[in-house]
Amino acid sequence: MNKFLWISFAIILVAGIGLLVLSFTTKNIETPNYKVIKTYDEVEVRLYPKMVVAKTNLADKSFENQGSNGFRTIASYIFGGNEKNEKIAMTAPVIMDMGDSASMYFVMPKTYEKAELPTPNSKEVHIEEIAEKTLAVVTYGGFSSDEKIGKHTKLLEKILRKNKIQTKGAFLYMGYNAPWDIINRKNEVAIEVVIQ
Repeated sequence: MNKFLWISFAIILVAGIGLLVLSFTTKNIETPNYKVIKTYDEVEVRLYPKMVVAKTNLADKSFENQGSNGFRTIASYIFGGNEKNEKIAMTAPVIMDMGDSASMYFVMPKTYEKAELPTPNSKEVHIEEIAEKTLAVVTYGGFSSDEKIGKHTKLLEKILRKNKIQTKGAFLYMGYNAPWDIINRKNEVAIEVVIQ
């Protein structure tokens, strides 16, 4: 019995170290280059360049109900589910538009123009170009849930209202980590703003 416990402990320890290593390696993933324009309390206002994305529509705006489905649909495209069977590098963040017409999208690596990307095999994945945008963003850690997203959305709304910042469109959830990352998790809630 004692030997079994030590073996179990060793396996759990090795698995934990492996997850820890993976957590650090995901920090090398490409992210969009943005410029911070202004800061209001916990809110950063950032100018994002135009981006090419692989996008899928979602049945509703619940992260808990739709996050995994949306992620799998687009992940299948970048893992070779396209006309060229081409693997495309993963980037961060994965973005979920939480409007009435909810959607999820992955930003494509900067090396690709829209016309250079292979056609998706799935009719549920669309390649689109998103224009330059100014987003107000709140960052938080840990694992996300609808409750946490809602809490940070309210915080973002409150700070923008206090500073009389005009918004447009729906709130976005932006997740930066793979599901197996257990430390240094980064999440953001954002919305497009109009800066005078």
